[in-house]
Amino acid sequence: MNKVTVGEGTRVHLNFSISLEDGSEVDTNFGDESVSFVVGDGSLLPGFERLLFGMSPGERQMFVVSPENAFGQPNDDNVQTVSRDQFDDDIDLQIGLVYAFNDAGGGELPGMIISFDDDEVSVDFNHPLSGRTILFDVLIHRVEPAELH
Repeated sequence: MNKVTVGEGTRVHLNFSISLEDGSEVDTNFGDESVSFVVGDGSLLPGFERLLFGMSPGERQMFVVSPENAFGQPNDDNVQTVSRDQFDDDIDLQIGLVYAFNDAGGGELPGMIISFDDDEVSVDFNHPLSGRTILFDVLIHRVEPAELH
């Protein structure tokens, strides 16, 4: 019987951690139950998903993921100026504050306050990890054919 490896049409059970180059951990599920996803379901960024192809259960690898294959480069067009009166008076604006804005589809879009005065607020809608090289540590527990629904 052939061992199933990570690829199209598979469900993958894994533990992972995401860290920055300075070693600071951004997210991890090591120490907890493994998580699972189906390759191509959108749970994992494509740049991370492709790294797992060919891995087998029991394998652990550390990958260095460039910004282009992770969260992209910051885009100046994603920094917007919003009128100060768009914010409630009781909001204590601070540089670095992440504020949830409503998008056109009725969902929420987080933006980080990068500067403000009495009239205007500059908001950065880039992903907080854009422009960053990511260290992706992954341990594959199980790989199985995905059930198609």
